[in-house]
Amino acid sequence: SNAPDSRRESSPPSGRKSTHATVRIPGVSSVDLFGGIQRNAAATQDEAQAAEADQAGSRVIVAADAADAYFQICGLRERLAIAKTQIQTDERLLKFVRDRFQAGAAQAREVAQAEALLQQARAIVPSLHIALERQLNRLDVLMGVQPGTYSREIAVSRDVPSVPAIPRKVQPTEILRRRPDVIAAERRLAATSERIGAAISDYYPKVFLPGILGLDSVSGARLFTPGALGALGAGALRWRLFDFGKVDAEVAKARGTNAVALANYRQTMLRVIDDVENSLSVFIQTQRDMTELKAEVKALTKARDLSEQAYRTDSITLTDVLEADRQLLSARDHLTASRADVARAAVGTFRSFGGGWIP
Repeated sequence: SNAPDSRRESSPPSGRKSTHATVRIPGVSSVDLFGGIQRNAAATQDEAQAAEADQAGSRVIVAADAADAYFQICGLRERLAIAKTQIQTDERLLKFVRDRFQAGAAQAREVAQAEALLQQARAIVPSLHIALERQLNRLDVLMGVQPGTYSREIAVSRDVPSVPAIPRKVQPTEILRRRPDVIAAERRLAATSERIGAAISDYYPKVFLPGILGLDSVSGARLFTPGALGALGAGALRWRLFDFGKVDAEVAKARGTNAVALANYRQTMLRVIDDVENSLSVFIQTQRDMTELKAEVKALTKARDLSEQAYRTDSITLTDVLEADRQLLSARDHLTASRADVARAAVGTFRSFGGGWIP
């Protein structure tokens, strides 16, 4: 036991020595008359909630980054598939031009142009592979797995997933208040307000009720017997009456901390509004771009097919076919990248909202 144990020897009038042993177990309780203890406890709880919100914010960031990497992976693999399809088309076109050249129906310049177009399509592939490998490594890091894990798990090319819709019932105020950084700033502001009240409570006296449970006996053998049990209680008053200057400084410090927390809260709200507006703007614009690119690809696909048919009947030159082919390749690549951009913009929007929704 850590309880104090005191022993002393005494010599009674008979001349014989005796041993007097005492064991005391102190305990102190405070009466919270002016709310200081309660306010400190509330401030501690607010700070704990702010820390939990910070942790939730970190999880949202990691999840959003992982989703962003995944959408880029899907988009890059789809672009690789398009590039390979285009390479196969250009190879067939080159073979056709070479056959015409050998038959004397085409010029060497047309063969060179077809070869250049094929090389242009092939040149896109290495850069796409580099970007894909970078995003796969990024996803491995974000998910905390060994390098190459998701390269094996996402080995099959997949289309970019559709973007979930934002529920109409969600109110703007709800969107702002559910963000972890807003919750953290709000809880820290509340904690500093409670600290002001706790500091002000030091202007008033505090009442302590200490109690001592004692075991006292003239014999060590009889120390822990019922007859040796005793109790002592007393009250205590503590008042920082001559320390008000320090209390003033503590109150001023608490109010200063509260002012800083209030400024941080306002700055957080402004940053949140800016973040939400920017993310929504990007999301809406990328959707518009994708719609326009879809129409462009549809028109260019039709134009390219008609160009090939016209070239086979000697109605147009190979230059016209190559130009139509180049425009279609560029538009299809842009459309695929646009789909990934829309998905990534949706991720950014949900991140600015503080997370997604469960349908």
